Amino acid sequence: MPRFTTTDDVGLHYYDEGDGRPVVLIPGYGASADDWALQWGALRASGYRVVSLDRRWAGSSDRPPYGLRMARGGKDVQELLGHLDLTDVLLVGQSMGAGHIWAYAGLFGCERLAGIVTVDQSPCMVNRPDWEYGFYGLTMANLGTFFLDPANVLGTGHGRAWPDPAELDARIRAAGGKGAGSDITPDTYPLMFDHACQDWRDVVARITVPALILAGAESQFWPAEHAAATAGLSPLASSAVVPGAGHPAHTDAPDEVNGLLLGFASSLR
Repeated sequence: MPRFTTTDDVGLHYYDEGDGRPVVLIPGYGASADDWALQWGALRASGYRVVSLDRRWAGSSDRPPYGLRMARGGKDVQELLGHLDLTDVLLVGQSMGAGHIWAYAGLFGCERLAGIVTVDQSPCMVNRPDWEYGFYGLTMANLGTFFLDPANVLGTGHGRAWPDPAELDARIRAAGGKGAGSDITPDTYPLMFDHACQDWRDVVARITVPALILAGAESQFWPAEHAAATAGLSPLASSAVVPGAGHPAHTDAPDEVNGLLLGFASSLR
């Protein structure tokens, strides 16, 4: 089981299979690297090397009592790419995984990257006068307490129903993963709060590689219009909305997302 140790002494697990241009997959809050199992086969069959990271406090990675902040997540991505000596990377993140990508790009730039794909993550989670595409119900007035209610971590009643955990687990195992799991615990709430406080719009505006911003049409967290609004921040970005999909669009509609991923990846050649 491949692992590496970060500069702050945390062991992070990852999968690394296939050959070709590297596609590095970063999962969302509470999800493990196996959350991307429904993408692995399509990417490898199309000639890509597929690397999937277990973020700290997820999957088989360590759970240290420190480093639960987005900046450290960006550093972890940077150290993974350095550990594997990866360049010309297509970096893909879903939900908080997309936030890790923006943290990485903000800190280290895009020199190692060929492109970026984000899956259903608004760059600004707090609704503001100049941004109406944040988390439903989240404002500056309630930011400090909003995610202390565990129910809000799963949305506030918008969008489609969440997938059945047993059915999703079976599909992930059938695709070669170890199954669906969730590492959402009170220990990780500081990370969620830090995630919610960020505004990555300035980072998006300054990227130097193409980006594809995907949204689930029936996301439980925010309006799908966030994708077009985010893409509008950069001349290098484009957007698409995945019909019928919720926040985990890559597992709700894997065929559609895989087609978008492969189409975008082929455009980078």
